[in-house]
Amino acid sequence: MSSPVAKRMKSTKVIGTHSGTFHCDEALAVFMLRLTDEFKDADLVRTRDPSKLEPLDIVVDVGGVYSPEKHRYDHHQRGFSEVFGSGGFDKIKLSSAGLVYKHFGKEIIAKRLGTNVEDERVETLWLTLYSELIESVDGIDNGVNISSSPLAYTQRTDLSSRVKRLNPNWNEEATDAIFDEKFSQASKITGEEFLSQLDYFAFAWLPARDVVKQAIEKRLDVDQSGQIVVFEKSCPWKDHLFSLESSLSPSSKILYVLYPESDSPGSKWRIQCVPESTDSFVNRKSLPEPWCGMRDDKLSEVSGIKGGTFVHASGFTGGNETFEGVLEMARKALAF
Repeated sequence: MSSPVAKRMKSTKVIGTHSGTFHCDEALAVFMLRLTDEFKDADLVRTRDPSKLEPLDIVVDVGGVYSPEKHRYDHHQRGFSEVFGSGGFDKIKLSSAGLVYKHFGKEIIAKRLGTNVEDERVETLWLTLYSELIESVDGIDNGVNISSSPLAYTQRTDLSSRVKRLNPNWNEEATDAIFDEKFSQASKITGEEFLSQLDYFAFAWLPARDVVKQAIEKRLDVDQSGQIVVFEKSCPWKDHLFSLESSLSPSSKILYVLYPESDSPGSKWRIQCVPESTDSFVNRKSLPEPWCGMRDDKLSEVSGIKGGTFVHASGFTGGNETFEGVLEMARKALAF
């Protein structure tokens, strides 16, 4: 017979959520909880029976109670009004995913980075990942449009739609065991997306901030206008540029960014217009219209710049064989 101490050592936490049809928010909430130290080995109980939920260590998306102190994270009850709050995200009520992320997200991120929650990178990533992923899950679960513009067509490729399709179809067998198996698949899919985005922002997006910062600081060495920046290599730059250039005067706003197409010696170079906002397709200043849609020798002839490779038909980007050539393109475009 095992001792009481041995039993306690083998015991595990138990997460509770509702049974039956599932959604993205609780599938993701359960996955995120299992990324924490407290609930990393937790079992899962899916039920709507209050007597079975009551003794569980933590309950999400069911139970009619929001109480972080009691580890209860439901958002369906009348009068619920919790929002993310930080970073200006105060318009969309939280789903169970948002609630778990609000209270456990920093711990999860810090653990992934191998650092502590006081690391300034954790706060930046916590806000960014909410904006890029969790907010849309909250909005969709609460019936909030995720786009201010009506779409001409609907393409259900978002994470919430993918999870919804994992539920058994109306004309298929749908036992509790089948729902539980499908829920496990859904939680895995949401977790893969969560970790994929977290790793991208932590290990690719955030390090690019230093590249953009240095380019902005050196912009006057590139051109006296200060409206052209050069990146040492292609990187995710838009978010960082808009954030870092906020201290610049409106007349000094950056219009063009230049970067090599690859790390190879003798790489061709690209020019890209800065858009009006990170998600806009409208440029602050497009490349000259006569260049648009031109390639190679024809582009060089029209622009008067040797080594032209192309300019996109919409005028948002172009290229040249050399850095000197692409810099001349930027300077001519400024004056056009």
